[in-house]
Amino acid sequence: MSGSEQQGRERALVVMPTYNEAINLRSIIPKVLAQDGRLEVLIIDDASPDGTGEVADGLAAGCERVHVIHRKGKLGLGTAYLLGFTWGIERGFGYVFEMDSDHSHDPAYLPEMLAAVEGGGCDLAIGSRYVQGVNVINWPMSRLLLSYYANKYARWVTGLPLRDATSGFKCFRRAVLEAIEFSKVGSTGYAFQIEMDFRAWKKGFTLCEVPIIFTDREEGQSKMSGAIVREAVWRVWALRLRSILRRL
Repeated sequence: MSGSEQQGRERALVVMPTYNEAINLRSIIPKVLAQDGRLEVLIIDDASPDGTGEVADGLAAGCERVHVIHRKGKLGLGTAYLLGFTWGIERGFGYVFEMDSDHSHDPAYLPEMLAAVEGGGCDLAIGSRYVQGVNVINWPMSRLLLSYYANKYARWVTGLPLRDATSGFKCFRRAVLEAIEFSKVGSTGYAFQIEMDFRAWKKGFTLCEVPIIFTDREEGQSKMSGAIVREAVWRVWALRLRSILRRL
């Protein structure tokens, strides 16, 4: 695509929360930016003790397409994404991505997901691990089964027409984010992903799943915890009840 063609199309923001991702950040950001000249990255770092914030500042100093927000502590994935969504809306981005910084989400899928929302009749494109079988590499069987059946559970409770409602790799059309009242979103990990999907779906937006291959991180540690799982178990019922009562 020529530079003039890119200039005539809306910009896209990749929101990337980080905590102890200094090693991964140095390598993932150039790969993201290489996918499309309209892509920019917003790194939201929660005071990582491993120096991730300093790495992010260095990347931003060397590239005007990289931006950084520093928070004072580990405040949660959900609040980081909501902050990033607000930042992107205020600056006029037409599309906003969620993406992990640990290489589990391959940047090569960004153009396909953007195309699905930009001209493919989709309002929210979800990078799905389960829409074409099970496409997960390097997860222990216990983690894989937890994720797989958590999605079945979420689909059963909420009615969401998705195979992978807990995916954290997404592309939102701006209008979707503008229609959701962020002040009412109270979830964090697994549950945050389900809640954003559910709210978008209940607003009448079109959701689609783009097949991806998910590869577990090679550096650093997973942020999954028992508290995140427990939140997802009860939060889906709360979402269903609020929907029935028209209080979403």
